[in-house]
Amino acid sequence: MSESAIKKRPRYEIDMTSGNFFKKIVFFCIPLIFTGILQLLYNAADLIVVGQFSDKPDALGAVGSTSALINLIVNLFMGLSVGSNVMCARSFAAKDSNKLSRVIHTSVTISVISGFFLGIIGFIFAKNFLQLMDNPIDLAVVYLKIYFLGMPFNMLYNFAASILRGVGDTKRPLYYLCISGMVNVVLNIVFVATFGMDVDGVAIATVISQIISCILIMNCLLKTKEIYKFSFKKIHIHKKELIEITKIGLPAGIQGSIFSISNVLIQSSVNKFGAVAINGNSAAQSIEGFVYTAMNSVYHSALAFVGQNVGVKKYHNINRIAWYCLLFVTLVGVVMGGGLFLCGEYVTKIYTDVPGEIEVSLIRLHYLCLPYFLCGIMDVMVGVLRGLGYSLTPMVVSIIGVCVFRVVWIYLVFYRVTNFSNVNDLHYLYVSYPISWIGTFAVHYIMYRIVYRRLLKRAKLEMVLE
Repeated sequence: MSESAIKKRPRYEIDMTSGNFFKKIVFFCIPLIFTGILQLLYNAADLIVVGQFSDKPDALGAVGSTSALINLIVNLFMGLSVGSNVMCARSFAAKDSNKLSRVIHTSVTISVISGFFLGIIGFIFAKNFLQLMDNPIDLAVVYLKIYFLGMPFNMLYNFAASILRGVGDTKRPLYYLCISGMVNVVLNIVFVATFGMDVDGVAIATVISQIISCILIMNCLLKTKEIYKFSFKKIHIHKKELIEITKIGLPAGIQGSIFSISNVLIQSSVNKFGAVAINGNSAAQSIEGFVYTAMNSVYHSALAFVGQNVGVKKYHNINRIAWYCLLFVTLVGVVMGGGLFLCGEYVTKIYTDVPGEIEVSLIRLHYLCLPYFLCGIMDVMVGVLRGLGYSLTPMVVSIIGVCVFRVVWIYLVFYRVTNFSNVNDLHYLYVSYPISWIGTFAVHYIMYRIVYRRLLKRAKLEMVLE
């Protein structure tokens, strides 16, 4: 390839170590926000299609009530992709191509192994997991079994996407998701509305779309001319890189899984109110997911930006990056969360027109959408700490401040005030969310100030010794 052709070739990476950080954070996040929103739109299409076209009243709840369980099973391994993201960011910023190659090929190998493992476990024990949640919907078993058949492709896509995020590329995963997502929506309608299928139809459509997105993103890594190129010949688990990825990613995965345990307990509590509550809660979860995924893009921004600056030892940039991320996630949370709360009734009616289900949805949106920016700033502080290489301590704080607190709240407060006959008692369940976010963010912020001061002192000492 000629020099002029190289110059004309579009570069998708972002230099995260200099320039206008707020502008770059926004440009990094926007494709991620659209990626997440599109992904949720396609997931919402599953709910909307079965809710509107299936002749089985339990179909909506069967699809929506499995999300907490899926996250519980998947998050432990998905957390390792956080470690891949940070290590790719560091080695890419340092221009260490050999290190980056080892991280990439170790990450891809891990994703394939964990994908097959999760697929087998999820398929075999789907019914047992749902019974533990007191899920009364038989259709949920069908959906879950088919969904887990696509797990190897799902894991591989997410690890590959984390590699691209680590080098600053959030655009191409968006393009690939647009293609696979449109396929998902079309197949949903064809399978359910045309062929008369229900949850099995949307599950098959989801698996096919995951296969397509996986093929597209892996083709990108195979054909790129950059230093993050992937080759099947180099597939190998490198021990040193595996340890580094695990050190950052495993605590993130454990935290995600334990978060999911608290969400499973909350889902189980909702299930006790019956099908109306399950369906209304499922609709609200889908709606609030749009706010969460938008804010979560800022978490990934904090991971990548802090990781790259640690890679080139530009520690003085980290404090500005942290504050810019906090500012941006607050804006996103307030605008999107407040907007969806105000339009909650109209949005819920897209999913269901049953008055009782709409009532449950609005109760949940009141406590989760309106103050959702609190969750965003909590997650950003975790992202900054993990970008700095500290993953174990924020895991412990998050588990105690969010998961343990919610479990205690369920048993000591919620179960004492409800007899599971009046859905208005759900107010006492959902209020545990914003309370846990406030306390956990405060502790994370104090931790960050301590860690950052220590980092600056160590950097000054290294300069003196040199």
